[in-house]
Amino acid sequence: MKQRAVALAVVLALPIVGLVLLIAQPRLDVRWEHHPAHFWLVLIAAALSVALAYATGSAARRRNDARVFLVSLSFLAAAGFLGLHALATPGVLLEGQNAGFTLATPIGLLVSSVFAAASSAELEAERAVAVMRRAGQLRGAVLAVMAGWAVVSLLSLPPLSGIAPPERASGPLLVLSVVGFALYAVAVVRYLRLPRHPASAALVIAMASAFVLLAEAELAVAIGRNWHATWWEWHLLMLVAFIVVAVTAQRQWHEERFAGLYLQETAKGTRDISVLFADLQGFTTFSEHHEPHEVSTMLNEYFGVAIPPVVEQYGGQVDRLVGDALMVTFNTQGDQPDHPERAARAALAIQQVTGEVAVEHPQWPRFRVGVNTGEAAVGLLGTAGGRTFTVIGDAVNLAARLEGAASVGEVLIGAETARRLPTAHTEALGPVQVKGKAESVEVYRLVDL
Repeated sequence: MKQRAVALAVVLALPIVGLVLLIAQPRLDVRWEHHPAHFWLVLIAAALSVALAYATGSAARRRNDARVFLVSLSFLAAAGFLGLHALATPGVLLEGQNAGFTLATPIGLLVSSVFAAASSAELEAERAVAVMRRAGQLRGAVLAVMAGWAVVSLLSLPPLSGIAPPERASGPLLVLSVVGFALYAVAVVRYLRLPRHPASAALVIAMASAFVLLAEAELAVAIGRNWHATWWEWHLLMLVAFIVVAVTAQRQWHEERFAGLYLQETAKGTRDISVLFADLQGFTTFSEHHEPHEVSTMLNEYFGVAIPPVVEQYGGQVDRLVGDALMVTFNTQGDQPDHPERAARAALAIQQVTGEVAVEHPQWPRFRVGVNTGEAAVGLLGTAGGRTFTVIGDAVNLAARLEGAASVGEVLIGAETARRLPTAHTEALGPVQVKGKAESVEVYRLVDL
C-alpha cells in the first residue's frame, strides 16, 4: 500500500517538475501554435467534464447527497468555462482572440475549486439538507454566471472592454490562480482524510488525484506562455484529471457508482421511514401452469400500472423488484414528513389499479400489500462485486410479514402506521402472530383514507 501511495505521489508530482523545468529553461518551452489541436483538446476535456457533471448530478438527486452534488457543480463550472475557452481558438467562432474566452479557463478553475473545497467538508445533516433544498438555485446560478461571462465576452462589455488577451497571468488574475490552487489543496487534503470503504477507496483517491492535477493546471495557467509547452500543459492536465475520475467511476459497481463520495449520513444513516411490500398471491401456481412469456406479460401488465402511481404520485422509491414482489420505501432521504400517509395512499392505489387489470384477466393472481412505519438503517449494503442502497431493520421485516399475512386485494398496516393516520378508515384485527416475531403484533386492515 505504501509503495502504491509513493508511486502515485511521484506520478502526480511529475507535471510540477516539468513545469518548473520549462520555466527554469525557457529554451525548452517551445512554441507550437496549432488551432485545430487546441480546439479539439479543449472540447474533449469539456465534454468529459460535462459527462461527469451529469453523472454525479444524477447520483446526487437520487440519493439526496450534498457532497456528490457539490462535486457535480465543480465539474459543471470547469466544463462550461472550458467550453468557452475552446471558442477562443482563432477561426472557430471569432477570427481573432477574445479576452473573455481566453480568461474563461482560470475563472472556471477558480469557481470549480470553490465547489471542490466545499464538497470535501463533512457537512452536518442540516447543512446538507439546506444545500440540496437549494440545489436548483445553485445550479442555475452557475449556469447564469457562465452565460453572463459569454455575453460580456462576446460584446466586450466592462470589465472586459478594451482588454487584450493576456500572454500570461499577472496582477489580479495571478491572485485568483493562487486562491484556486489553495482551495484545490484544501480539497485534496480533506478527501485523503475521508473514511474509505475498501470497495470505494479507488474513487476517493481518484477525486483527490484529479484535484491535484487541476491545482497544477491552475499554476500552469498562471505562469505558462500562450501557445508554448507550459501553456499546453494545463490543457493536458485538465483532460487527464477528468479522464482519471471518469475511468475510475466506470469501474465502480454500476448501481452506486459514486458511493465512495457519499456523506456519512447518506452511506450509513438512521431514519424514520415507511415501507410497502406487495406481491402476488398464487404466483408460483400460475407460473407452473403457464408459459414463461405469459408470466412475463402478466407481470409487465401489473407493474406497468402499479409502479407509476407509487413513484410519481406519492414519491416512493422502488427499492427492489424481484419476480412478483415489489418493495417501496418512503422518506429514505428525510424529506417526506408525511411518509405514513404517502405509503398508505400508494398501497390503496396499487390495489385499485391492479384490481382493474384483474377484472379483465380473472385467471391472473392478485396482489396483497403490507405497510409499516418505524426506524430503519438506511444506506449502502454490499461490496465492490455488488452494492445496493437499501433499508434494514425490524420495521422493514414487519412490513414484509404484514404483506404475507394479508389476503388478496387487502392492505394491512402496522400499529405505528395506523397511529399516524388518525383520520384513516381502518379495521383492527387484534393481536396477530406473524412469522419471525416472538410476540403477536397489532395489525389493522386499511380500508380508506
